[in-house]
Amino acid sequence: MNEQAIALVTGANRGLGLEVCRQLGARGYTVLLSGRDPARTQAASAELAKEGIVIHPLALDTSNDDSVRAAVERITQQWGRLDVLVNNAGGNFDTDHLTSTVSMDYVRETLEMNLIGAWRVTQALLPLLRKSQHPRIVNVSSGAGAFESPIGFGLQKMGGVVPAYSVSKTALTALTVKLATEFKDSGILINAVCPGWTATYPGAEAQGARPVADGAAGIVWAATLPDDGPSGGFFRDGQRLPW
Repeated sequence: MNEQAIALVTGANRGLGLEVCRQLGARGYTVLLSGRDPARTQAASAELAKEGIVIHPLALDTSNDDSVRAAVERITQQWGRLDVLVNNAGGNFDTDHLTSTVSMDYVRETLEMNLIGAWRVTQALLPLLRKSQHPRIVNVSSGAGAFESPIGFGLQKMGGVVPAYSVSKTALTALTVKLATEFKDSGILINAVCPGWTATYPGAEAQGARPVADGAAGIVWAATLPDDGPSGGFFRDGQRLPW
């Protein structure tokens, strides 16, 4: 078994996920960069490998049971355990929808993407996480799903827009609390992190979005907590947030 800490990041082909892989790799972690598209996953991994990061591309579609099982089998055979799981895969920030009219097909798709996928992957990887001496799970959530938010997001401040995304992220934070409560005596630290509005698309930083590296740093903080760190919380930049 490889004694170097092993971290899996979902949805890591670009943006926050890619930067989380970069920062964990810079800390000496063996990083499993996963995504649905094998070609993009390979390309992103090659990019980080040039920086000296120990990186392994991993095909993983969080919505597909067979894909998840195959990923678990590979991790089991090659490393025998997992130390960090970052559930980053997600999307569907639906600014063009209203709660009263959004289609249920879109809602189901968003819940699968932002909640059920993370739930599925976490269940499948728990046996490998239990074999770690310092297991960590980080769910990348959002202030858009918080009842209260100090920076203008939140369920009430945003009104009726972004309904599917917001509700899915509320549920993801709730899942975090439920898991953390179930495993409170296991040594597995499980937290949700809001990276804030990050510049994950062209022009976003000019509009006021924070650099991707800053948003990723809070995720990496939760992934590398000491054994006496918090569990079951919702954080941004290492600071607990109301939700």
